[in-house]
Amino acid sequence: MRPTRRHTAAVVAAVAAALALTSCSADTTPEAPPAATQDTTPEESGTDMEMPTLMPMGTGDPFADARTAAAHMPETALVLATGLVAATGTEGQVDSAAADLRSGLTALLQEHVYLAGIAVATAYTAGPDSGEFEAAAASLDGNSVDLSEAIASLAGDENGDAFLTLWREHVGFFVDYAVAEAGGDTAGTDEAVMNLQGYTSQAGLFFEDISAGNLPAAAISESLGMHITTLTAAIDALAAGDPTAYAKLQTAAAHVGEAGATIAGGLDAALDLEGDPADPASTLRAGLTELTQEHVYLASIAVFTAYTAEGGPESEAFAAAAAVLDENSVALSEAVASLAGEENGAAFLDLWREHIGYFVDYAVAAAGEDTEGMSDALRNLDGYRPQAGAFFEEVSGGELPADAVAESLTHHVETLAGAIDSLKAALVG
Repeated sequence: MRPTRRHTAAVVAAVAAALALTSCSADTTPEAPPAATQDTTPEESGTDMEMPTLMPMGTGDPFADARTAAAHMPETALVLATGLVAATGTEGQVDSAAADLRSGLTALLQEHVYLAGIAVATAYTAGPDSGEFEAAAASLDGNSVDLSEAIASLAGDENGDAFLTLWREHVGFFVDYAVAEAGGDTAGTDEAVMNLQGYTSQAGLFFEDISAGNLPAAAISESLGMHITTLTAAIDALAAGDPTAYAKLQTAAAHVGEAGATIAGGLDAALDLEGDPADPASTLRAGLTELTQEHVYLASIAVFTAYTAEGGPESEAFAAAAAVLDENSVALSEAVASLAGEENGAAFLDLWREHIGYFVDYAVAAAGEDTEGMSDALRNLDGYRPQAGAFFEEVSGGELPADAVAESLTHHVETLAGAIDSLKAALVG
């Protein structure tokens, strides 16, 4: 369901700079929402313009807000997968404990890679001893804690704590590698790789133990070895200013999604969870989770680029970032087409691309302090919600009620718009 994606070179350099700049927001005081979202009546504002009903949900911290927007997408994926499974008669249980586990691991492991990339980009820009890097690392550590809590829910608090200690250690080794690579310290990178390789052995034994042998240590170590290979390749590219860096980071993210499916399978076998993490319904849900969460991160990358590249949204760098985002949109449309036919897949793609355009409009207006433009974009996004709801109700034969889909998209719009507000505060002022 997830096609191979091509990446343009121009996006990567822009994204690296933009991600590093976002870390400066850690000490940013949250801005008030734009005038259009305050409790101001049209009469008080001196206009007859209808006020938007959506309220951006931002804190002023782009790291926290991006995670909030991304964290909502697995819920949306569940809503969509539930209706599509019912409509198409797809085999399996979309909301079983095993399906929950696979979807949750997919989201958390994918996020780990992206947040690691952000932390490295920030370290290279602001320095590994800077407050900016500390803020980026705190976001990454929040993901580590969430992963440990997922393990603890299945294997007990003691194993959750042991996992967190081990996982944090391997994150530290990646930081050591990044610092050494930036400084041309070959001995330091060699030592970090040796430590990471030692971690794969320890982690393999850990997962073999908590899965009662259903996750063989050698297989887990091999998978984690690929995690190290792909993520260090992205770090090498970041350190060299190589524009393939974020393409390599996305390759690393795709790999851990596959690893999540493997780990979910082993834990399911050990614990005899309800359902099957590998059945078609679970697979559909995990795929939608991966693609919709990626949509949020790639949309954020496009905004980063629009706010930091010379020429802004008219720049070649932004066009490249938008192209990568559009490839994700195409992948989502292909998932819809595989269940509802090519015509519906094409209709979805048109609708989805339109809503992305409204987010771009919002970001551009926010950068220019254009509250009227921000209000227009929010109204357009509000209008998109019932259109999308009606689409999914139709293709699912009523299994996806339009109101439920529209309500789910309310949270998507409000959280991503809030993240854009915070990015504007951090990058534009």
